[in-house]
Parts: sequence; C-alpha cells; structure tokens
Amino acid sequence: MKDKHTLPVVIVNGLHSDARHVVVEGLLREVPHSVALHHDLATAEKGTVHRTVRDTSGILSSGEAPLVNDCACCALRVDLMPELGRLAADGVTRMAVVELWDSVEPKAMSEIIAAHGEGLVEVTGVITAVDPALVLPYLANGDDLAEAGLAAAATDQRTVGDTWARQLEYASAVALVDNDRANQEDRALVSQLHPTAPQAAAGSKELVKLALAGFDVEAAGAGQHPACALLPQEAEEAGVSTLVWRRHRPFHPERLYDALEDLSCAAARSRGRFWLADRPDTLLSWDAAGGALCVENNGPWLASLPDAAWDMVPPVRRAAAALDWHPEHGDCCQHLVFTSPGLDRDGLTALLDSCLLTDDEYEAGRAAWKNLPAAFDALLDPAR
Repeated sequence: MKDKHTLPVVIVNGLHSDARHVVVEGLLREVPHSVALHHDLATAEKGTVHRTVRDTSGILSSGEAPLVNDCACCALRVDLMPELGRLAADGVTRMAVVELWDSVEPKAMSEIIAAHGEGLVEVTGVITAVDPALVLPYLANGDDLAEAGLAAAATDQRTVGDTWARQLEYASAVALVDNDRANQEDRALVSQLHPTAPQAAAGSKELVKLALAGFDVEAAGAGQHPACALLPQEAEEAGVSTLVWRRHRPFHPERLYDALEDLSCAAARSRGRFWLADRPDTLLSWDAAGGALCVENNGPWLASLPDAAWDMVPPVRRAAAALDWHPEHGDCCQHLVFTSPGLDRDGLTALLDSCLLTDDEYEAGRAAWKNLPAAFDALLDPAR
C-alpha cells in the first residue's frame, strides 16, 4: 500500500454489472477494513443519484446527491471527493473501492481523484470486471446507451459497444469471473483487446496485488489518446485475430467514405488514427464497435506544426511521433487496428488499400489533394 496517510482508492468498473459486484465483494473480503462506495445513476430520472457506502457486513451509510445541470455523472463527480475525504480521515478505512455505475467510464473519475486527492487519497488501480461469455455480445452491441436504459446523461450519445471497449482498454488490470459458457475464443478476445493488462480471477489475492500496485493516471490517459495510444499488436489465437494496418499514404476521402459501412462492420472492435488527403494536416481518430463508427478531428499532426510549437506538446506525444516518423511525411500515417473472431484479414487489407490515393493521385501533391471531394465534411464539420 501507499503512505499510511494516503488512502488507496481502487476503481472497479464495467457494463457487466453482475461481474462487477462479484469483483467488489471479493476485494472487500480480501482487504480488512475496506469499504465500497457506489453511486447508483439509475435513480437520476427522479432528480437524484443514490449513494451507498458498504463493507462486508452490509450498508454503512447512504444518501442522495442532487443532479448537477441535469447530469447524473456530474452529480457523481461533485459528491465523490467529499465522500472519499471522509473515508480517508476516519482513521479506520484501509482501502476504498469505488464501484462505478454501469456506463460510467473510469478515465474521468480517476482524473478527478488525481486532481483533487490533495495527498489524502490516491488511485492505485483501475479494474474492469469481465464476464468472458458476455464480451462479444456487449462489444458487438451498437445500440445507443439511452435505448438500453444505461445513459449517464440526457445528452449521452455513446453506444454499448464502444463504451464497454473503452472501459476495458483503460484498465490497469482485468478481473475475470467464472462462467461455464465462456470458451477460449472469449478469453482470446479479451486478451487481444487489451494485451498489456494483467488478468486475475475475481476474489483472488493476485487481484488485490494488482489493485494496489499503483496507477499512472497521466500515462493511462495518453494510452487512450489517438495520437499516442498503445494499440494492440498483430495476434492470432483461438479463432480471434488482430490485424494491424499501417501505411504512409493518405486516404482518398470519397473512396474511404464509401467504404465506411463495410469497414466499421468488418471487426468487433477497431480503432486508431488515420490521414485524409483533403485534410493533410489533421490527425483523425477512428473508434468503432458494434458496427457504430466515430471519427473525430484530434488537431494537427506534429509534422504540420512549426518548431516553436513543439515545446507545448506533451513529451509522450512527441515520443509516440518519433517512433513512427517518416522522412517525408513525419508522423502523418495510417495506423488502424481491427480485432475480431473470424476476421477476413486479406479482404480487409485489400479494402483498406483500395481507399488510399493511387500513384497518380499521390504524385499530384498536397495542393491537388486539398481539391479532392470533401466527403467527410458532414461527419467532421456538421455545423457548417
């Protein structure tokens, strides 16, 4: 554990709610004088968020937190730190387990604790609870969270699949619960989606060690940023494949746009960064799960910035760019990763390659590229 004056905080999250409860109960049993703090956002329709604090004996306290700006997640953020501060000061609690409600993602919560912990509390681990038999059904679910009754706010536009994927990919450790219906394909899918996260069984002493091992909030955030994400590597196991597709030539915007439906449905999960010829200075992110695709403008490629601006760029971003620096294009590149059972690697590679500029288009140069059909304007600039 950390310094005796600092309360270790373990965040347990995941849309697999039954698995999450099993993991939390296991941690409470394994660590004496630990408590679990949970905000139930299901009561948000009534204007409040219901908070409970419990240990192995049952509920110790409960209360209501009013919505903030009609946002349940905002109420959680406002109420979380005072509760953790109280636990840190009680002289009894040795570990606080923050059990996040179903669709709440751990990144924002861990960053809030890191920013406002004031030496009293510190995130030591972020654990995603996983039922292996539910991995593919959740990942392949393109329904909006609102349709599933899991929206954290009225404006929540996330889907089940992409939310669950980010919950898994942010974690410092994965806790697996037993399920006789799970097979090797399910477990291979978990491993390939987040290959750098150690796995442990729910309720095990190994999971406790991982929960208290320490957590670098800044590095975890960088790991999800499209410009420097540590994307999965090539893999093949138990019928599950991960294809890493990298090229140093931009996409033709119209051909890529026409292929979006096929590409977004080609794998259970795909993500990365890409380069459009008509926007040659813009780093674009790709985030797809369950057939639902989100593409976003993530600012300029470093190659397009003046030298003086580089000092303002985080070191992790500069390091990531240096690893893939091209003598002509700098960090401008295609880096997309597709993970799925039954992946058609050859067909997918051929489709992606067909969307790149042809030799003649490429040799025409950047001035000509910017005159290509602006097919992505409706996605990237909807307000125009």
